[in-house]
Amino acid sequence: MNIVRSYNNWRRFRETCSELNRLSQRELADLGIARTDIPTVARRSIG
Repeated sequence: MNIVRSYNNWRRFRETCSELNRLSQRELADLGIARTDIPTVARRSIG
């Protein structure tokens, strides 16, 4: 079961990164996110 959970967490992380990377610099700024913060924000979304 732990493998399935790990895979789902990884998949959610990748999806979140992809979605945030599609945003423009302006949209990210409106959200208060720097492009370099995307992995950190994505990690928080799964925890």
